Amino acid sequence: MKSTTSPLSKDVEWPLPRTPRSVGHARALLAEQARAWKVPDELTETAVLLLSELMTNAVRHAHVPVGQAVVARCMLGGDIFRVEVIDANVALPCPRPAGPDDESGRGLALVEAFSDAWGANPRPYGTGKTVWFELILGGRL
Repeated sequence: MKSTTSPLSKDVEWPLPRTPRSVGHARALLAEQARAWKVPDELTETAVLLLSELMTNAVRHAHVPVGQAVVARCMLGGDIFRVEVIDANVALPCPRPAGPDDESGRGLALVEAFSDAWGANPRPYGTGKTVWFELILGGRL
């Protein structure tokens, strides 16, 4: 699996195929990277949960050919741990209400509830979007 990073930066990304197996793979890669950067366990667990939601959305809803890459990216800068998922679908996500019997529809509500900030932006160069969230470390490193 290709991982791109430089020795001095805390910015890594993983291009993954748009398949359901990539969701678990992205979780494992993020958990390993966060441990290497000494991100506190509680924040790592939250980041892994939220990444899982964003990756699942990209795999399920990015109406592009199966096998098209989805990129998971994480960055650590100062007190901010940022995670992004980049896919080739131009439709920006928006939270929707989920009823008690609904089996889906809560992912973005979780991202909104457990992150310090989140959003979605069209890719400036190319087709698709970036969906991201940030967790503030608050000097917990």
